[in-house]
Amino acid sequence: MAGDPDLATTERILEALSESGADAIELGVPYSDPLADGPTIAAAGQRALASGVMLGAVLELVRRCRGGTAPLVLFTYYNPVYQYGVDRFASEAAAAGLAGAIVPDLALEESEELRNALGSAGLSMPLLVAPSTPAERARRIAAAATGFVYVVSRLGVTGAGSAPDFGPLRTQLSSLRELTDKPLAVGFGISRPDDVANVVGLADAVVVGSALIDAYAGTDAREAPARVARVAAALVKACRLPAI
Repeated sequence: MAGDPDLATTERILEALSESGADAIELGVPYSDPLADGPTIAAAGQRALASGVMLGAVLELVRRCRGGTAPLVLFTYYNPVYQYGVDRFASEAAAAGLAGAIVPDLALEESEELRNALGSAGLSMPLLVAPSTPAERARRIAAAATGFVYVVSRLGVTGAGSAPDFGPLRTQLSSLRELTDKPLAVGFGISRPDDVANVVGLADAVVVGSALIDAYAGTDAREAPARVARVAAALVKACRLPAI
C-alpha cells in the first residue's frame, strides 16, 4: 500500500521486493471504501490516507522509482481515477512509468473507456474473474483483459487469514486455460509458500498483499523492507519449485 507507513518507506519496500525476485509489484492507492480489500489492506489504506497520501502522490512515487524496480501495476478503485480524470490518469500513469492498472470495482461493461485510455497510453488493464463467474462471461472478461487475467481464488475479500479451497481453484484454473492463452495470476488468500506450491504449474503468477503488510505492520519503519523481503523471498522460491 503506497504511503503505509509513509512514502519513503514504501519506496524502500519496492526496492526490497524487486531485489527479492518479484517479477512485478502491485502498488495500492489508498481509498476510503476499498470494497475488495480485507482488514489488513483496508487498515493500511487508512493509515496512508491519514498521512494525506492520494493518487497524485502515488504517481509521483512511481516516477521516482522508474527503472529502479520490477514493473509496477497500480491497484486502485474507480472513484480516484474518475475524479482525477480518465485520460489524465492514463497519460500521467504512462509518463510515470507504470505498466498498468487494476480496478476491481469496475465491471467489464463499464470498463471500456478506461481500458481504451490505458491501451492508447501503452498500459495494461488486467481484469478479474471470480469463482462464481459463468464460463461465457469469464471468456469475455479474459478476452478484454490485457497483461494478464486476475483469478480471484475465493469469494469474499483479500486477506491472509485462510487459504483458498485448492480443489475448486485448480478446476477454475484448468477451465480458464481452455478459454484463454493469457497469463493467469491468482490472488486473494494466497499468503504462504505452501499456497504457492498448490498452484504452481496451473497459474503463471500469484498475487500476495496482506501477508506482506502483516510482515511489517506495527513495526519500526526502518525494519519494514527487510521484513517484507524475507516473506517475498520465500514466496519466490516456492514459485520455482516443481508442480505438486
